[in-house]
Amino acid sequence: MDPTRAFVKDVKRVIIKVGTAVVTRTDGRLALGRLGALCEQVKELNSRGFEVILVTSGAVGVGRQRLRYRRLLNSSFADLQKPQLELDGKACAAAGQSGLMALYDALFSQLDVASSQLLVTDSEFKHPDFRMQLIQTVNSLIALRVIPVFNENDAISTRKAPYEDSSGIFWDNDSLAALLALELKADLLVLLSDVEGLYSAPPGEPHSRIIHTYIKERHQGEITFGDKSRVGRGGMTAKVKSAVYAASAGTPVVIISGFATDSIIKVLQGERIGTLFHQDAHLWALPKEVGAHEMAVSARECSRRLQSVSSEDRRKILLDIADALEANEKSIRIENEADVAAAQQAGYENSLISRLTLKPGKISSLAKSIRILADMEDPIGHVLKRTELADGLVLEKTSCPLGVLLIVFESRPDALVQIASLAIRSGNGLLLKGGKEAMRSNAILHKVITGAIPDTVGEKLIGLVTSRDEIPELLKLDDVIDLVIPRGSNKLVTQIKESTKIPVLGHADGICHVYIDKSADMDMAKRIVLDAKIDYPAACNAMETLLIHKDLLKTKGLNDLIVQLRGQGVTIYGGPRASIELDIPRAHSFHHEYNSMACTIEIVDDVHAAIDHIHRHGSAHTDCVVAKDLDVAEIFLRQVDSAAVFHNASTRFCDGARFGLGAEDSKRKRASGGRR
Repeated sequence: MDPTRAFVKDVKRVIIKVGTAVVTRTDGRLALGRLGALCEQVKELNSRGFEVILVTSGAVGVGRQRLRYRRLLNSSFADLQKPQLELDGKACAAAGQSGLMALYDALFSQLDVASSQLLVTDSEFKHPDFRMQLIQTVNSLIALRVIPVFNENDAISTRKAPYEDSSGIFWDNDSLAALLALELKADLLVLLSDVEGLYSAPPGEPHSRIIHTYIKERHQGEITFGDKSRVGRGGMTAKVKSAVYAASAGTPVVIISGFATDSIIKVLQGERIGTLFHQDAHLWALPKEVGAHEMAVSARECSRRLQSVSSEDRRKILLDIADALEANEKSIRIENEADVAAAQQAGYENSLISRLTLKPGKISSLAKSIRILADMEDPIGHVLKRTELADGLVLEKTSCPLGVLLIVFESRPDALVQIASLAIRSGNGLLLKGGKEAMRSNAILHKVITGAIPDTVGEKLIGLVTSRDEIPELLKLDDVIDLVIPRGSNKLVTQIKESTKIPVLGHADGICHVYIDKSADMDMAKRIVLDAKIDYPAACNAMETLLIHKDLLKTKGLNDLIVQLRGQGVTIYGGPRASIELDIPRAHSFHHEYNSMACTIEIVDDVHAAIDHIHRHGSAHTDCVVAKDLDVAEIFLRQVDSAAVFHNASTRFCDGARFGLGAEDSKRKRASGGRR
């Protein structure tokens, strides 16, 4: 739990305000998916014992959509040629209110939650009796676990135009939510928006950064507001005004994205998301927030200094890092053990815990790999191509650093060391975002590595991003960051590609195959398969599917291999043929990355069938063939379209550091004859 959000442990009554931009899509229609996710979160909070009150916008938008459609149906062709007048806002509110509430009622009913509608106007709050009755009604509904759903009754509001007139006790649903928070003594007000929180400038601007804790004295003068909401009444300006009003009166407020499916739950778990407004925020000793742009710019400046030093100086930095890792091994292991214990307590899968754990000897192995990297040929400054364009005019293509890299990687703390070392050797600045499960391990490794970087380069060469909230900000910095490399699921890669203009180098799934041909030496095949599956099951190049030539069925060699796999604790599933022939459980899909002590076996007719299977179900990562027949091996090596293809070598051979190989040796696309 973030220290600034510790107050949420005492929260009981929550008011959630949903903006029009959240309720509706860009075409004006209701955003059913977002409303469904909202209702599911309200259902969960209700079942946990929270007292939830909803304030919703959207009636005018829904009504406008309805009335435009009715007007279109009732118009002649001649009418449509005339200028179309804007619909009356009050009429839109009247037409849309029933439809909006009907949808809420239907969604809540599916979740076995009761809801109720309360329409109010600003003039009603002038009467003390009304306020007292309102409080009594809400308390009665909450006692019955019914969700009160508030909305301003724009249809009969005394304001002339609900989008223009800001007079009255409240002037929009944001200010209504703030007023209700005080009247109903709420412990927390959550304002849902179409952005992640309050930014220092419009979110689309490159230097904009999110403000996690709003302090009026610090931030009031530095924030630049953009245009008002595309569909609502006031946008972020209205939200901030209402949040300041409620917070100054004693009700904490958080502005968060209503597009996320679990943002409200995360707020009440104390996570540092969105923007917090709190009465005592000005008294807190908040750490200076390093914005995403500032972190990226610092990495760029340091990378330019790194590029200016000699190859020998960069080599020395790597050697110093290797020494520092070994010198701090005890501290690193303590922090890693804390991460592992927390992951086990949280009930994470064994495959994740395996990736998270720095096993004995791992630090020494990492240090050895760094020293090997340091002794490799300098990758910078090589003339790759030289063309004489004219007499005395020569065009050269020379290798150079990329600039600043943003790398999002999974819960493998050793990946941080490997990535940082490669970045330093190649003269690049680096921004790293590791899995939250490895938070302590990443922090200590980052501290050790940056501590070994000399002041002439600067420790800000490598920035550690600690919050997922900072990723959207970083993805906007196409003027500073040169390449994004997400290591993770295809879903993660797709989300990042859709969210940035920066070039993205995606990382495929690791669905790796071993094909055992009928000509294979079965003793060698057993060693290769066991290594490929058991050495590091959570690695991206661990074997997930074992393809067996049909002639090996019912042979002693295959039976022994299956017995040895099971003896090592590997759970075996079968494809359509193997599940019948070998009497093993059927795999639900060939396109599945276990990342654990499990694999799929399938029977194939020959090498061509094996290649076809790999192309249909693989991920073009790493695949190998075990065969004495060199013609079969050559067909496999030439036709399998994967990043790494091996003959008589484990898929884990890609991790060349295990065999004392440098990066250049271990990443060759095709290898033949490698044995362990």
